Amino acid sequence: MERTVFPERHVKLFKNGRNQAVRIPREFELPGEDAIMRREGDRLIIEPASPKSLLALLATLAPLDEDFPQISDLAPDPIEL
Repeated sequence: MERTVFPERHVKLFKNGRNQAVRIPREFELPGEDAIMRREGDRLIIEPASPKSLLALLATLAPLDEDFPQISDLAPDPIEL
């Protein structure tokens, strides 16, 4: 998987109620509405959360714009057991 590398930027931290928050610049926006946050030493790492279900994953995919051929729905061959 190829990753795009952006130059680092200084960002503003602020208080939101009792929580500290950070403004994420547009070029660093994450997809979706959920993220995973963890601390590694002095680093704070935020990454996109995996979709919670197959339906959530399918909702992120672009629609297909192609015609599919007709498939003959033939009766299955008889099988002796």
